[in-house]
Amino acid sequence: MTVKKILTEPDPLLRQVSTPVENVGEEERKLMDDMLETMYAAPGIGLAAIQIGIPKRIIVMDISRDENKKEPMYFINPIIKNKNLEKNKYEEGCLSVPNQFAEIERPNRCEVEYLDYDGKKKTLKADGLLATCIQHEMDHLEGILFIDYLSKLKKSMIIKKLSKSKLSRIVV
Repeated sequence: MTVKKILTEPDPLLRQVSTPVENVGEEERKLMDDMLETMYAAPGIGLAAIQIGIPKRIIVMDISRDENKKEPMYFINPIIKNKNLEKNKYEEGCLSVPNQFAEIERPNRCEVEYLDYDGKKKTLKADGLLATCIQHEMDHLEGILFIDYLSKLKKSMIIKKLSKSKLSRIVV
Protein backbone atom coordinates (compact mmCIF):
# COMPACT_ATOMS: atom_id res chain seq x y z
CA MET A 1 0.00 0.00 0.00
CA THR A 2 1.17 3.50 -0.83
CA VAL A 3 0.39 6.84 0.79
CA LYS A 4 -0.59 9.26 -1.98
CA LYS A 5 -0.45 13.06 -2.10
CA ILE A 6 -3.78 14.68 -1.22
CA LEU A 7 -4.79 17.57 -3.47
CA THR A 8 -5.79 20.79 -1.73
CA GLU A 9 -8.08 23.63 -2.73
CA PRO A 10 -7.76 25.56 -5.07
CA ASP A 11 -6.53 22.65 -7.23
CA PRO A 12 -8.86 22.56 -10.29
CA LEU A 13 -8.95 18.74 -10.28
CA LEU A 14 -10.99 18.86 -7.06
CA ARG A 15 -13.79 20.55 -9.03
CA GLN A 16 -13.94 17.78 -11.63
CA VAL A 17 -16.94 15.42 -11.70
CA SER A 18 -15.76 11.81 -11.22
CA THR A 19 -16.65 9.07 -13.68
CA PRO A 20 -18.33 5.76 -12.82
CA VAL A 21 -16.23 2.63 -12.35
CA GLU A 22 -16.98 0.06 -15.06
CA ASN A 23 -15.54 -2.98 -13.33
CA VAL A 24 -14.20 -3.68 -9.83
CA GLY A 25 -10.91 -5.50 -10.32
CA GLU A 26 -7.37 -5.62 -8.93
CA GLU A 27 -6.59 -2.06 -10.06
CA GLU A 28 -9.61 -0.67 -8.19
CA ARG A 29 -8.86 -2.72 -5.05
CA LYS A 30 -5.24 -1.50 -5.05
CA LEU A 31 -6.51 2.07 -5.43
CA MET A 32 -8.89 1.60 -2.47
CA ASP A 33 -6.07 0.11 -0.36
CA ASP A 34 -3.84 3.10 -1.20
CA MET A 35 -6.69 5.52 -0.48
CA LEU A 36 -7.30 3.92 2.92
CA GLU A 37 -3.59 4.07 3.78
CA THR A 38 -3.51 7.73 2.68
CA MET A 39 -6.62 8.57 4.73
CA TYR A 40 -5.25 6.92 7.89
CA ALA A 41 -1.88 8.66 7.48
CA ALA A 42 -3.47 12.10 7.02
CA PRO A 43 -5.36 11.40 9.46
CA GLY A 44 -8.96 11.53 8.28
CA ILE A 45 -12.22 9.57 8.34
CA GLY A 46 -13.10 9.71 4.64
CA LEU A 47 -11.41 10.12 1.26
CA ALA A 48 -12.66 10.27 -2.32
CA ALA A 49 -10.44 9.11 -5.21
CA ILE A 50 -10.52 12.59 -6.77
CA GLN A 51 -8.71 13.91 -3.68
CA ILE A 52 -5.65 11.99 -4.80
CA GLY A 53 -6.13 13.07 -8.42
CA ILE A 54 -8.10 10.07 -9.71
CA PRO A 55 -11.55 11.05 -11.04
CA LYS A 56 -13.29 7.74 -10.30
CA ARG A 57 -16.46 7.37 -8.23
CA ILE A 58 -14.74 5.65 -5.30
CA ILE A 59 -14.85 6.56 -1.60
CA VAL A 60 -13.21 5.00 1.45
CA MET A 61 -14.21 5.76 5.03
CA ASP A 62 -13.61 4.68 8.59
CA ILE A 63 -15.49 6.54 11.30
CA SER A 64 -14.55 4.06 14.07
CA ARG A 65 -11.99 6.49 15.59
CA ASP A 66 -10.42 3.52 17.37
CA GLU A 67 -6.77 3.13 16.41
CA ASN A 68 -6.82 -0.58 17.34
CA LYS A 69 -10.16 -1.49 15.77
CA LYS A 70 -10.27 -0.20 12.22
CA GLU A 71 -13.59 -0.57 10.38
CA PRO A 72 -12.93 0.46 6.77
CA MET A 73 -15.84 0.97 4.40
CA TYR A 74 -15.62 1.05 0.61
CA PHE A 75 -18.14 2.71 -1.71
CA ILE A 76 -17.89 2.36 -5.48
CA ASN A 77 -20.38 4.25 -7.68
CA PRO A 78 -22.44 5.30 -4.63
CA ILE A 79 -25.91 6.73 -5.18
CA ILE A 80 -28.03 8.31 -2.47
CA LYS A 81 -31.52 6.85 -2.76
CA ASN A 82 -33.24 8.64 0.11
CA LYS A 83 -32.37 11.65 2.23
CA ASN A 84 -34.26 12.47 5.38
CA LEU A 85 -35.90 15.89 5.60
CA GLU A 86 -34.59 16.31 9.16
CA LYS A 87 -31.18 17.95 9.28
CA ASN A 88 -28.14 17.79 11.56
CA LYS A 89 -25.25 20.18 11.88
CA TYR A 90 -21.73 18.82 12.18
CA GLU A 91 -18.47 20.69 12.24
CA GLU A 92 -16.84 19.45 9.06
CA GLY A 93 -13.27 19.56 7.96
CA CYS A 94 -11.63 18.14 4.87
CA LEU A 95 -8.21 16.76 3.98
CA SER A 96 -8.37 18.88 0.80
CA VAL A 97 -9.16 22.03 2.80
CA PRO A 98 -6.52 21.64 5.56
CA ASN A 99 -7.01 23.21 8.99
CA GLN A 100 -10.37 24.75 8.07
CA PHE A 101 -13.61 23.79 9.79
CA ALA A 102 -17.22 24.94 9.59
CA GLU A 103 -20.65 23.81 10.74
CA ILE A 104 -22.52 22.35 7.78
CA GLU A 105 -26.16 21.31 7.80
CA ARG A 106 -27.07 18.11 5.99
CA PRO A 107 -29.86 15.51 6.10
CA ASN A 108 -29.42 13.42 9.26
CA ARG A 109 -30.20 10.12 7.49
CA CYS A 110 -29.69 8.73 4.03
CA GLU A 111 -29.81 5.44 2.16
CA VAL A 112 -26.93 4.64 -0.17
CA GLU A 113 -26.69 2.06 -2.92
CA TYR A 114 -23.14 1.13 -3.95
CA LEU A 115 -20.69 -1.60 -4.89
CA ASP A 116 -18.38 -2.85 -2.15
CA TYR A 117 -14.67 -3.78 -2.23
CA ASP A 118 -15.50 -6.99 -4.11
CA GLY A 119 -17.93 -5.36 -6.55
CA LYS A 120 -21.04 -6.69 -4.81
CA LYS A 121 -24.12 -4.48 -4.84
CA LYS A 122 -25.07 -3.22 -1.35
CA THR A 123 -27.51 -0.84 0.33
CA LEU A 124 -26.73 0.99 3.55
CA LYS A 125 -29.02 3.02 5.77
CA ALA A 126 -26.87 5.62 7.48
CA ASP A 127 -27.52 8.20 10.15
CA GLY A 128 -25.57 10.65 12.29
CA LEU A 129 -21.86 11.03 11.55
CA LEU A 130 -21.90 8.19 9.00
CA ALA A 131 -24.66 9.91 6.97
CA THR A 132 -22.78 13.23 7.13
CA CYS A 133 -19.50 11.63 6.09
CA ILE A 134 -21.09 9.78 3.16
CA GLN A 135 -22.74 12.96 1.89
CA HIS A 136 -19.49 14.96 2.34
CA GLU A 137 -17.46 12.38 0.39
CA MET A 138 -20.13 11.99 -2.30
CA ASP A 139 -20.01 15.76 -2.81
CA HIS A 140 -16.34 15.29 -3.82
CA LEU A 141 -17.49 12.99 -6.63
CA GLU A 142 -19.50 15.94 -8.00
CA GLY A 143 -16.67 18.46 -7.61
CA ILE A 144 -18.24 20.03 -4.50
CA LEU A 145 -16.32 20.91 -1.33
CA PHE A 146 -17.87 21.59 2.09
CA ILE A 147 -16.78 25.24 1.80
CA ASP A 148 -19.22 25.59 -1.11
CA TYR A 149 -22.02 25.55 1.50
CA LEU A 150 -20.59 28.64 3.22
CA SER A 151 -21.25 32.29 2.45
CA LYS A 152 -19.26 33.76 -0.44
CA LEU A 153 -17.19 35.82 2.00
CA LYS A 154 -16.25 32.90 4.30
CA LYS A 155 -15.45 30.70 1.32
CA SER A 156 -13.20 33.30 -0.34
CA MET A 157 -11.36 33.94 2.96
CA ILE A 158 -10.64 30.22 3.31
CA ILE A 159 -9.46 29.91 -0.32
CA LYS A 160 -7.18 32.94 0.13
CA LYS A 161 -5.62 31.36 3.25
CA LEU A 162 -5.08 28.08 1.43
CA SER A 163 -3.57 29.80 -1.62
CA LYS A 164 -1.16 31.78 0.59
CA SER A 165 -0.07 28.67 2.49
CA LYS A 166 0.54 26.86 -0.84
CA LEU A 167 2.67 29.76 -2.08
CA SER A 168 4.71 29.93 1.13
CA ARG A 169 5.45 26.19 0.83
CA ILE A 170 6.65 26.66 -2.74
CA VAL A 171 8.76 29.76 -2.03
CA VAL A 172 10.46 28.52 1.14
